[in-house]
Amino acid sequence: MNNAIVLLARLFLAHIFLLAGFGKITGYAGTQGYMESMGVPGALLPLVIVLEVGGGLALIFGFLTRWAALALAVFCVAAAVIFHRNFDEQMQMILFMKNFAMAGGFLLLYVQGPGAFSIDAWRGK
Repeated sequence: MNNAIVLLARLFLAHIFLLAGFGKITGYAGTQGYMESMGVPGALLPLVIVLEVGGGLALIFGFLTRWAALALAVFCVAAAVIFHRNFDEQMQMILFMKNFAMAGGFLLLYVQGPGAFSIDAWRGK
């Protein structure tokens, strides 16, 4: 039962990054402009897309799970601090806390590992 729950947790954590990554692809110019308006070089957008889509897929399949979880935890904290630090706006404060909550989930996944239903477990046998 625990392995099924770990798989479900991986899927829950991964889906937001897959959707966000594909959204950045389809809205590339707008995302790049928003990044630049927040002081982040727009040239970093391809790396963000690779991290979101690649990290999301890695979590879904349980491939290099601990590394993907650690990278996404760092990404969540960085995104919160850079993009959601205006606590005068309630939505920004909620997004800030959401990013930290997801980072916490990723850190637990880093410690727990991917569970039995994963490529990592299959490779380890």
